[in-house]
Amino acid sequence: QVQLVESGGGLVQAGDSLRLSCAAIGRTFSSYAVVWFRQAPGKEREFVAAVSASGAVTKYADSVKGRFTISRDNAKNTVNLQMNSLKPEDTAVYYCAAGNLLSMRPGQYAYWGQGTQVTVSS
Repeated sequence: QVQLVESGGGLVQAGDSLRLSCAAIGRTFSSYAVVWFRQAPGKEREFVAAVSASGAVTKYADSVKGRFTISRDNAKNTVNLQMNSLKPEDTAVYYCAAGNLLSMRPGQYAYWGQGTQVTVSS
């Protein structure tokens, strides 16, 4: 069992930056792919970014490519999502998840955090 805890969300203005962190509690998740999803009110959960277990492979949604960067520090058991040039449409609850395979589909991930709210005002 892997317990994930997100942090770093908040209220910012358009154009600002935030860094989200996903920490694994009680067990290392260095052997898992880790992904960030987000869900806005009334919308389905959507893929944001993912990183492979080694950190060598990353994937991004087209909507965040060039603005967001996912990275992991397996020594610290954390995965970060650096979000720059934030837009109001980035407003959502952001979730991290871990699983055996790198995928853009939520169903492929067995372990989930509780989510952290990101609100971007215009």
